[in-house]
Amino acid sequence: MLNNLWRWRGHAAAAVLVCLTGCATQPRALYEWGNYESVVYDYLKGTGVAPQDQIGSLQQTMQQAAASGLKLPPGFNAQLGLLYLKAGQPGQAQAAFRAEEVQFPESRPYMEFLLAKMDQHQGGN
Repeated sequence: MLNNLWRWRGHAAAAVLVCLTGCATQPRALYEWGNYESVVYDYLKGTGVAPQDQIGSLQQTMQQAAASGLKLPPGFNAQLGLLYLKAGQPGQAQAAFRAEEVQFPESRPYMEFLLAKMDQHQGGN
């Protein structure tokens, strides 16, 4: 009887360890966020951070994503494109909008809208 009690305790202890080990595993992130959220905040609030500085911050996040093997989050390339437009770099803006379309096909209607607006603006000059 005492043997069965010790055996049961041993199995219970092993089960607890297995459960705790399973809970300790953290899920892998899908995206590399870097400074993306703070750049969007600065852009929307007009905090005075220059577009080139914001572009530099996003480019740093792109390097972190490449190094970690993570993807860039939804909207990242679109935001980068808007910053390129603000900095007077329409060719790079177009490339960023196209990259957003490729990574997130559901963004295509909005990216096409932005590209059409960009073409209208350039045609009006």
